[in-house]
Amino acid sequence: MLPVPGTATDRVVPRGGDARFSQAELERIAQGIEGRLLYRTVKRLFDIAFSLAVLVVLLPVHLAVALAVYLDDPHGSPLFFQERVGRRGRTFRMVKFRSMYVDAEERLESLMSANEKDGPVFKIKDDPRITRVGRFIRKTSIDELPQFWNVLVGDMSIVGPRPALPREVRQYNLRDQLRLSVKPGITCYWQTRRNRDSISFEEWVDLDLLYILKSGIWTDIKLIIQTVGCVLTLQGE
Repeated sequence: MLPVPGTATDRVVPRGGDARFSQAELERIAQGIEGRLLYRTVKRLFDIAFSLAVLVVLLPVHLAVALAVYLDDPHGSPLFFQERVGRRGRTFRMVKFRSMYVDAEERLESLMSANEKDGPVFKIKDDPRITRVGRFIRKTSIDELPQFWNVLVGDMSIVGPRPALPREVRQYNLRDQLRLSVKPGITCYWQTRRNRDSISFEEWVDLDLLYILKSGIWTDIKLIIQTVGCVLTLQGE
C-alpha cells in the first residue's frame, strides 16, 4: 500500500481551481480504483480493444515511421525501450519510437544545468539530443504510438498519469507517490493542457491526483477526445 500523507492539513490544490482534497479524499486516491470492479473491467476491456485496433489499423504508419527513424539515424533501433515505474511501483519496459540520438542518456548529465523544469523532471526546449525525424514525431505525438503495445499487455492504460522514470520516483515525496496508485497512461489531464510546458511539477502531480479521484468512464472518454484534439493541432513536444 502506498503511504498517505499523515494529517488532515495535507492539501492538494488543482491548478485553476479552488477544490481542496480532504484526508478522506487522499485516502481514496491512495486506494486508486482498487474496489471499483465494474469500472476496472470496462476500462481494461476498452484498453485491449482500442490498443489492438490502433496497432492493427495503423500498422503501415508504424512501419513508415520505423523506416524514417532508421534512415535519419541508422546507428540504433527505430524503437526505444526504457524502464519506467508503473502501478504500485512495479517497473516495466516502455516502448516508443526513438526520437533521440543513441547516446542521449550519456549526454544527459552534461545538460542537467540547462533543465527548464522543476522537481525531478528533466526537459529543455530545443534539446540537442533530438533527431530531425524525432522533432516531427514528437510534435505530432507519433512517437507515442508503440505505447499501445504496453497498454495491450497491461503495463499501461490509455488514460492515467504519465509513467515516471525510476530516477524521478526516487525523488518523490509521500504526496508524489500517490501518482503510482493506478496504472500509468498514454494521456492524462496534464497531457491535454495547452500550457503544459509552463506547468510546475507540483501542479502536474495535482492534476494526476485529481484524475485518480475523478476517474470514471466518462472522464476517460473526455480525456481521449481532448487528446485527439491536441494531436490534430500539433501540440506535441
